[in-house]
Amino acid sequence: MVRAVMKSAVRFLARLRRYAKLFGYARLLCLLLLIAMLGVRIVDPIPLEELRVRTFDGYQILKPRETTQRPVVIIDIDEKSLAKFGQWPWPRTRVADLVQRLTDLGAAAIAFDIVFAEQDRLSPGIAADTYRDLDEASRAKLRALPSNDQVLADVLRKSPSILGESGLPRFVPQPELNLPLTGLATLGGDPRPFLLQFPGLLRNIPVLEEAAPGRGLFTIRTERDGIVRRVPMIMLAQGELMPSLTFEMLRIVTKSDTILIKSDEAGVKSVAVPGFEVPTDRNGQLWVHFAKHDAARYVSAADVLDGVVGPDRISRKLILIGTSAVGLLDVKTTPLDPVMPGVEVHAQVLESALTRSVLSQPNYAVGAEVLAAILFGIAIIWLAPILSAIMLLLFGAVIVSIMVATSWYFFAEHRLLIDFTFPLIASTAIYLVLVFSSYFREQAQRRRIRSAFGQYLSPALVEQLAQSPEKLVLGGEERDMTIMFSDVRGFTAISEQFKRDPQGLTSLMNRFLTPLTNAILDRKGTIDKYMGDAIMAFWNAPLSDQQHQINACNAALDMIDRIEALNVEREREANEAGKPFIPMRVGIGLNTGTCVVGNMGSNLRFDYSVLGDSVNLASRLEGQSKSYGVPIIAGSATALAAKDKFAILEIDFITVKGKQEPEVIYAIVGREDLAKSGPFQRQRNLGIEMLACYRSRDWDGALAAIAKGRIADEAKSFSVLYDLYSERIETFRKTPPPDDWNGVVALTTK
Repeated sequence: MVRAVMKSAVRFLARLRRYAKLFGYARLLCLLLLIAMLGVRIVDPIPLEELRVRTFDGYQILKPRETTQRPVVIIDIDEKSLAKFGQWPWPRTRVADLVQRLTDLGAAAIAFDIVFAEQDRLSPGIAADTYRDLDEASRAKLRALPSNDQVLADVLRKSPSILGESGLPRFVPQPELNLPLTGLATLGGDPRPFLLQFPGLLRNIPVLEEAAPGRGLFTIRTERDGIVRRVPMIMLAQGELMPSLTFEMLRIVTKSDTILIKSDEAGVKSVAVPGFEVPTDRNGQLWVHFAKHDAARYVSAADVLDGVVGPDRISRKLILIGTSAVGLLDVKTTPLDPVMPGVEVHAQVLESALTRSVLSQPNYAVGAEVLAAILFGIAIIWLAPILSAIMLLLFGAVIVSIMVATSWYFFAEHRLLIDFTFPLIASTAIYLVLVFSSYFREQAQRRRIRSAFGQYLSPALVEQLAQSPEKLVLGGEERDMTIMFSDVRGFTAISEQFKRDPQGLTSLMNRFLTPLTNAILDRKGTIDKYMGDAIMAFWNAPLSDQQHQINACNAALDMIDRIEALNVEREREANEAGKPFIPMRVGIGLNTGTCVVGNMGSNLRFDYSVLGDSVNLASRLEGQSKSYGVPIIAGSATALAAKDKFAILEIDFITVKGKQEPEVIYAIVGREDLAKSGPFQRQRNLGIEMLACYRSRDWDGALAAIAKGRIADEAKSFSVLYDLYSERIETFRKTPPPDDWNGVVALTTK
């Protein structure tokens, strides 16, 4: 069974790979990304929801609801009212007076954004048990008076009043109440799974609950960022379906006994009473179309109680009794106002409903967003590899404009909340994946090109040419440069071992040239060319190098060290294989001077190379490294620039073919640590003494210095050099040099 499943998986992956090659890996990746993004929209994580609601906030800021009618009046228990009638809570008799006054003025409905959860402590019966030193007759008279709560209940029973209740996060035991029944009808399915739920319910005291014609929840659940955007129209509180305070007001005004809840498989669609249908989101919440805070909605409760307010201000209006007093802490934040009294939020809900200007996010909005994401995503996947970069950018701008314009049109003209952020995010993600995949593909191609050319040119040159292709033209420039030539000593003898194994010889050369090349490149050098077993390199081009003489000398010493390490390895391999071992030796010539460097060749093919007398001299010096018996010979300009960093010995004064001016040449034998050592200091002093005697024709003195030098030269590093000078001295003894001779040796061969 497991084997069959694995075979099926392998076949599926093979088929998927074929489709990817046919369709394009980047396109397939974007298609999978689109599917993943659709899954994200279904899950609807918090960041996505936050972005969506913030977008809708921006719409409201750009186009808030215009207040053309004021069907709602807020009776405000404001600072003025508290200053005149005392702190809250007021005696229920005063509240009764307020309700009676509003009823007499012709209010269409009176709702409380307040809950009366406890008995009035100022009621006569409670006062009779509270006051001290009160005679029994007075106590009896007080107990005989009706309670303040009963006075308010009597007024509520005769007025179109609606009491406010609040949802609680915990269960609260409820008393038995005989409340008038309000019918709740559902159409299209059970809305309960979608509604906001509160485990508990805070009611008013029973006497008030039973007297008021209506009851509704004034609970407002803010969004995660503390902003009020949606207000529930219907909700579950302690297992009971309850209308909101504002919707209950509409029911009372329309004198309806039933509230109709319309829903479908996606959730609640709307709540309705005869004459009014309020669209909601899937959770039964109304998106409030806010207007800016308007002080004209407010009437001070003190003015109503004092009889200052006339019928024209109250008659046939929906009245909300609430507070804007700072100390009572009923403040909310809306998309338009950072601070708004909670009672005004309810007022704006009523205004939106009564003026038919409510916002709605229909259940099909999610489907529309998903469809837009699919269409635009597929369009980008299809067109991105076809269009040019500019056309793709313009196409993306058109898509963004269409999405934003469509979303804004539905909001501004139809008050529908259609989100464009999700399709935009999905399309942008696909676009970026395609752009980056194209970028990575191009980078991979560049890496392949760099890798190919890097086998022949220095990485610095390849990078410079990759960044500045315009430099690939014929021509050159003059620069002060250091040139290196290196060659293998005794290569013919080594080649003899590989007469019948040319592949082995090639492998050996690659093994030999690789460490030498790396030594040069590690010290900022540029490989000019390989000439069989020889290497030509230079410094201070194409990139400037202020330390080019020092870097070249370091590279030469590194090359010697790496060849020694390679010889140790080859000797071990030869011993294990029972074959003869011939060590590899290298001769290096260095010279510094003005050269012409640049792209040289024909219009069809050219190389980045260097020309000049200094190049020729470097080649001649490399050829003389065997004659003088030292691995590294440098011209005077190179040696003088590096004299403080290396162990350098002057070895001769020469002229080469084609040059008129003689050149002092030096052997570079080590780095600064060797230069400071006692043995090297003695060797250098003896060398200076030998050359001084030699050039002044003091042959005996020169031979004496050579003898001392041979004794001091424990490693026999300069034996060939001393032999060379001994032979010259013997020759000059037999045939003295011309009178004008000053020690210059003419070199006519490599």
